[in-house]
Amino acid sequence: MKNSKFIPVNEPLFYGSELKYLTECIKSGWISSEGPFVEKFERNFSSFVGRKYGVAVSSGTAALDIAMQSLNIKPGDEVILPSFTIISCINEIIRMGAKPVLVDSDYYNWNMNIHEIKNKITKKTKAILIVHIYGLPVELTEILKIAKKNNILIIEDSAEVIGQTYKGKYCGSFGDVSTVSFYPNKHITTGEGGMVLTNNKNICKKAKSLRNLSFGVNKRFIHKRLGWNYRMTNMQAAIGLAQLENIEKAITKKKSIGNLYHQYLKELDCFNLPINKTSYAENIYWVFGIVIKDKIKINAIDFINALKNKGIGTRPFFYPMH
Repeated sequence: MKNSKFIPVNEPLFYGSELKYLTECIKSGWISSEGPFVEKFERNFSSFVGRKYGVAVSSGTAALDIAMQSLNIKPGDEVILPSFTIISCINEIIRMGAKPVLVDSDYYNWNMNIHEIKNKITKKTKAILIVHIYGLPVELTEILKIAKKNNILIIEDSAEVIGQTYKGKYCGSFGDVSTVSFYPNKHITTGEGGMVLTNNKNICKKAKSLRNLSFGVNKRFIHKRLGWNYRMTNMQAAIGLAQLENIEKAITKKKSIGNLYHQYLKELDCFNLPINKTSYAENIYWVFGIVIKDKIKINAIDFINALKNKGIGTRPFFYPMH
């Protein structure tokens, strides 16, 4: 018999001023990207992370597209990235004519295997895309050393670790440019949305132009490069601002859920569970990933369907891009 109450994979959390700020948008008439909440959200979020500049955009995918373009990656350039991540990470690399160079993931923490990166570097390597997976950050120290030694750009995708730290410093503050997503399943949400983060004024300027169709400065409809309509609305930014004000509550709740799963599931000799913590960070559990052990004779799809019949929502892992 199915449960009457379905338990979804995630529910967005609204703790504070979301309705108040949205109402302010509607009453003022500022509902598009021209409204004042956009700039305020950019300023507050970039300050929270520890970046000088933030550029709010329409999605995490948009943020990745713009980040790639803002670094002037050219056809034939190589970009190293993990195979185990969402396809958004590879889209713009391919569109630009650059070559994605895939790295396998670490068996224990599911992040990109830092020991494989050195062997992937060639004279054509332009950038390394770091992607923090499922709430636990990549071990950054060695990657940053490699990048500095070889004059390689770093793009840091922090979509799944908003509010997470690496050795006490917020994820999203590393490398030449960082990106985040504010999709409803993230630690804070704007419904749809994302942000490009950087300390480089020129990268910020390019990102702002690219998100807004690359309109001309002096003559608006003279376009010197191709951009997108990737703007964030004032209403989305209003929600994001309210969410940011309560980010610690969201992280605390995610951690408590992750710890509860650990408490009960560790008693079963069926699964490999996510790591609670490492020497450089505690897991903030964007999701709680479960790997079924080989000795258990059920595949993931059958297990997902069995849970669904019990009223429990799940989703499969990313399918590796290789």
